[in-house]
Amino acid sequence: MLIGTVPNVRWAFYRACTLGLNMNRAFTWLPQVGPRDGLRGGHTWEREHTADLLRKFGKIDCKPLSTPIEANAKICAQDGKDLEDATMYRKLVGNLIYLTLTRPDISYAVGIASRFMEKPKKPHLELVQRILRYVKGSIDYGLFYQKNKDIKIIGYCDADYAGCGDTRRSTTGYVFKFGSAAILWCSKRQPTVSLSTAEAEYRAAAIAAQETTWLMQLFRDLHQSFSYAVQLYCDNQSAIHIAENTAYHARTKHVEVHYHFVREKVLKGEIEMKQVGTEDQVADVFTKGLNFSKFKEF
Repeated sequence: MLIGTVPNVRWAFYRACTLGLNMNRAFTWLPQVGPRDGLRGGHTWEREHTADLLRKFGKIDCKPLSTPIEANAKICAQDGKDLEDATMYRKLVGNLIYLTLTRPDISYAVGIASRFMEKPKKPHLELVQRILRYVKGSIDYGLFYQKNKDIKIIGYCDADYAGCGDTRRSTTGYVFKFGSAAILWCSKRQPTVSLSTAEAEYRAAAIAAQETTWLMQLFRDLHQSFSYAVQLYCDNQSAIHIAENTAYHARTKHVEVHYHFVREKVLKGEIEMKQVGTEDQVADVFTKGLNFSKFKEF
């Protein structure tokens, strides 16, 4: 492993390994991590990888856009004509998936694009090109973790009910912050159809609860004790009520048993469900396209 900030030194090391030592295995370039701009904390970003991606696909001089996907865009599998070269589309999406490791702001848009890998069409390529234009204008974006002694894990979960135009399945979105920035996030279509908004939100909360448990175990492995319940913010009061109430609900009796995992964690005091207004729901950016004024807030 080589850690450094000088490109010439890194490339010299790379050439020495591949040519001088005959190490032909592929190298993996990790996100840049370190102090930046004199700020107290750590910053992780992917400027070099983003620039290489734009050059590779001829978008280095493209006109930037302010959002990665149009507000409330509905993109379906059968829209438009087939692409002549589906391989290029798959390469583009693959590179963008890697970029989501440090760019939660493009997770939803890239997740939508990844649904059409088998038979991509023209509107799907237009979406990918829009994402590239967005990252061109935000090439220096990253995650900044500010130094602070009193920091806690806080989670946000949300769902876009029946948001998929092809399957009518809902989209789950969640994000966990540790201090000043996100440490874990996801935007994913739910595996089955939900029958109501409350059910979709409850399923999203259950998946977020599983991630909460994993994070708690990870922090314990790092010898960080937990003396508090992780707050999980949800903007649906009905979903919160289901999670906090053990009474039988006729309208939710069909929900798969494993989704009630969140209820168990709430009763044990490991998770505290909290109400948050829709305008303050950070996870909203992982479930749907937003207009610029709302997108920039998150």
